[in-house]
Amino acid sequence: MSRLWARVAGLFRSKSFIGADKTGNKYFSRMEEIDGLAKEKRWVVFRREEDPTSVPVEWICWLNGQRKRAPTPEEMAELEARRERVKLNVARLKKEEEERKAREGTGRKITSIGKVEGPDLTSFVRHFPADSKGDKPEEASEEADQSRVKEHEPEIVTAEPPEPKTTEPSGSGSSFKPGTWQPPS
Repeated sequence: MSRLWARVAGLFRSKSFIGADKTGNKYFSRMEEIDGLAKEKRWVVFRREEDPTSVPVEWICWLNGQRKRAPTPEEMAELEARRERVKLNVARLKKEEEERKAREGTGRKITSIGKVEGPDLTSFVRHFPADSKGDKPEEASEEADQSRVKEHEPEIVTAEPPEPKTTEPSGSGSSFKPGTWQPPS
C-alpha cells in the first residue's frame, strides 16, 4: 500500500523540465525513492500523438539512461548538420558510382538499395565441363583444357604425381594433407 501511496504522491511532486526537441516533444525528470534507493525517472511528453519515432536518438539515449546529461540545443544542431552532410555525401557517391558504371559500360545500374542483381556466373561456369553427368570424364577434361588454351590461360602443371585420396590426414608441417570426413558405417 505504501508503494501505491508513494506513486500517487509522486504525481504531485515537482518535476523538472529538462529540454525540448525540434518537433516540440518535452522531456522531464524527477527523483523518486524506490525500495530505499533514490532513482531518477525520465519521460517524454509528446506534442501531438504519441509517436516514438519522432524522438531523436540522442534523447532516446538520455531517456534510457545511456547518457547522464541531456543533449543541448547546440549539440542537436551540430548533429543535425552532420546528418545532412552525410546524406549529401551518400547522394554524391551514388551519382559518382552510376557515372563510373556508365563509363565502364557494365550495363548494370543500381536502381535501389536492397535489390541487387545476382553475380555474373559466366566466368565461373566456363570452368565446368559441358557434360555434367560425368559419364565421360576424359572427354570433358579435354574440352575444358582446350577452352583454357583458347582463353590464353596458363595450364597448371604439377611436378609431383597425384597422390591417391585417403580419408586419413597425412604429413606434417607444410606437407600436411587433411583427410576427408566419412560418416560412420
